Amino acid sequence: MTTRVGMFGGAFDPPHWAHRALAEAALAQLDLHALHVMPTGHAWHKSRVLSPAAHRLAMCEAAFGDLPRVCIDPREIQRAGPSYTADTLKELAAEYPGAHLYLVLGADQLLAFKTWSRWEEVLRHATLAVANRPMHLAADADPSQAVELDLSAVDIPFERLHMPLHPTSSTAIRAHVHGRSRRHPDLDVLVPAGVARYISEHHLYETPT
Repeated sequence: MTTRVGMFGGAFDPPHWAHRALAEAALAQLDLHALHVMPTGHAWHKSRVLSPAAHRLAMCEAAFGDLPRVCIDPREIQRAGPSYTADTLKELAAEYPGAHLYLVLGADQLLAFKTWSRWEEVLRHATLAVANRPMHLAADADPSQAVELDLSAVDIPFERLHMPLHPTSSTAIRAHVHGRSRRHPDLDVLVPAGVARYISEHHLYETPT
């Protein structure tokens, strides 16, 4: 049987419940032998400065480390210069000869996919596995009111991952933490408990970004 390997990259600043649900959906629905969760290194496409890589890596360990067949992969934060998905997929292809590679992402990333550096090369290496995202994201949004993004005009091939819509985002969570008291007693509603503890212990996001 062909080895099936997933790559799930992102800033993970912080990782939240929707990220974990996406990882679980990919593992189950793609029947993955391994899922590499990769915090972004130097994010050339983001205007804001990311939290230090060590914090984001530790939060990924707290968010995903207990899931079977998941590898928290630090290669992008260890790589000098900008991080490009095409380079990482090329490395994974060499590490798993003959494997079927999947790039796991959200619908918002799919809609912007053709702005990525060397996106055609990404498609040569991997199948896109996409979970839809709500159109309007807020940390305290009602999930029952979420409306998914329209992907009908997307003209590149992808496989659909099925999971409930999670109306939250890392941006909204950072804003939520900044607006709350230091203890953030309700933060574990938005992020896994280990991530909530890490944010509080290290006083992350208490100043606006």
